[in-house]
Amino acid sequence: MTAGSDVPLIALRGVRRAFTRGSVTTEVLCGVDLIINRGEFVAIVGASGSGKSTLMNIIGLLDRPTSGSYRFDGREAGAFGRNEQARLRREVFGFIFQRYLLLPGVDACANAELPAVYAGIPAGTRRQRSTALLDRLGLADRLDHTPDQLSGGQQQRVSIARALMNGGAVILADEPTGALDSASGAAVMTLLGELADEGHTVILVTHDAQAARAARRVVEIRDGLVVSDSGETIPAVLERSGEQRPKRHAPGLFALTEALRSAFAALAGNPFRTALTLLGIVIGTAAVVAMLAIGEGTRRDVMARAAATGTDWIVVMPDNDNPTLPGGRLTLADAEALATLPNVKAVTPGRWTTVTLTAGSTSLRSEAFGTSTAYPETFQWGTRWGGFFTPADERAGAPVIVLGTAVAARLFPDEEDPSGRYVLANNIPFLVTGVLVPKGPDERGTDRDDRVVVPLLTAASRLIGSTDLGGIQLTVADTARLEETKQLVRETLRERHRMEDFFINDMAARIAAVAETQSAMAGLLAMIAGISLLVGGIGVMNIMLMNVTERTREIGIRIAVGASAADILRQFLLEALVLAGGGGIVGVALGLAIGVGASFVLGLSVVFQLTAIVLALVAAMSTGVLFGYMPARRAARLNPVEALARE
Repeated sequence: MTAGSDVPLIALRGVRRAFTRGSVTTEVLCGVDLIINRGEFVAIVGASGSGKSTLMNIIGLLDRPTSGSYRFDGREAGAFGRNEQARLRREVFGFIFQRYLLLPGVDACANAELPAVYAGIPAGTRRQRSTALLDRLGLADRLDHTPDQLSGGQQQRVSIARALMNGGAVILADEPTGALDSASGAAVMTLLGELADEGHTVILVTHDAQAARAARRVVEIRDGLVVSDSGETIPAVLERSGEQRPKRHAPGLFALTEALRSAFAALAGNPFRTALTLLGIVIGTAAVVAMLAIGEGTRRDVMARAAATGTDWIVVMPDNDNPTLPGGRLTLADAEALATLPNVKAVTPGRWTTVTLTAGSTSLRSEAFGTSTAYPETFQWGTRWGGFFTPADERAGAPVIVLGTAVAARLFPDEEDPSGRYVLANNIPFLVTGVLVPKGPDERGTDRDDRVVVPLLTAASRLIGSTDLGGIQLTVADTARLEETKQLVRETLRERHRMEDFFINDMAARIAAVAETQSAMAGLLAMIAGISLLVGGIGVMNIMLMNVTERTREIGIRIAVGASAADILRQFLLEALVLAGGGGIVGVALGLAIGVGASFVLGLSVVFQLTAIVLALVAAMSTGVLFGYMPARRAARLNPVEALARE
């Protein structure tokens, strides 16, 4: 307060206040004129419904008049913005309410300190001042007691300490003795008198004539008008007893600390509901972490399998890869022609067929691949036991066979190396020359170890009955010229066949196709996880809306002691952030556990990426803030008078 002593502290001229409910308008104040100077102890008396509490709310900047002028310390109160009003409630006004309006579950010191939190007073200074005030008020042995552990008189003294916490130059007491016994009421009135003697401006609102007699000036209000005033206002008291105000800092940090404490307390107050709300965020975050890890692991695994045979080859297939049906045909002559092209290092013709393999009493169905001795080099696939068939075997069409590891294990379960043994392929004896190195499933999930390899002429004469090829694989010398070589292959075969009855592919294109498919799958998984987070966010919004509704009076108390709209918004946003962040952390841990379990139990390839984990956590917290904003904004915009009146 900066105006001179000749300027009234409070000056009301023609103040009216009307409330509209539906189509009904009720005028509570009907043109109040009132001047109160600094240092006065004024009692505003009147029957219930006379408008005295409404007048106090206007004086304390909890409400605005419908019309008229209210000047505080020489300035028009109507020009004060929301932040300026909050600052004055925080630093100038101190409220003492009939029903005490203390925060439940918070001890006496913390309740008394509340205005200092929003004023930016450091924690140590706050605690020292609250302890001193409560000691002065006779509550030295009740500092750590919560409101439900205090009597009515003790709770009222805590509210007085709260009113004085930041200095309380103007004390507004609304029926401070109404809920007290006579002894406690007398003690409270004595305290108010002492505060007036110290220079505080005390405005007492009461219907109790006995309490009003303690004041130095009595103003009676009836039907919204001042009907009597006990006398002229006394000279202003310019300064109080030289009390040093605590040093203030920027209130944001300290309000942030209080908001975090309040957030944890509010969420801990209903653990079951909080846990149910957390569940949506936990599931969504866990899904993001686990799905992205499994998706990335699968992608890398598939890409590794696809690239296991190298990227330096081209494959040519007939337009119908079953030569027994109408359509394109590939022959050995085509393979020989392609072998003469520049940049072609090796040509591997081949043909698939299904065979029945028998060894002893064991029979099974498998895929047989008739090919050339270039197979190991072309497919980078050698033998684990024994050796591959020789060029002589290939030229002679010898009945020799190389087994895949899965086939060897099933036909010869008791032998590590079945080389030299015989198997029947479609009842034709074949000599086993070796067993291929195990490769596992390919990019499509087909088990590559469940196959056998025989010379191409052997397959044509003994198993298929045709020399037509199912495909020709070419290994190129320079992969930089891959596209050029593909074009030469296309032109050569088109000239030989006089039509394009074939198609050409290469490993690079296959890898790109696989990568595209895996990316699409990863996107689908991420979308599913995102939906889970969305559901979790709706849960956060729901619990925050319930919190605002259930804690409306608490919000009103915080506004009355000086919390700005930004403070309230920050508090509820932090609650949403704590809720979503806690769920996100638990969800990340659960996602990691799911990923590890999928790796060890299901044998899936799992790759955790720090960026994905951070992304999941940020997404969870962002979801909380996004869905918590509307409830927080609703809390920040509450009317303080209505909020304080809410049961």
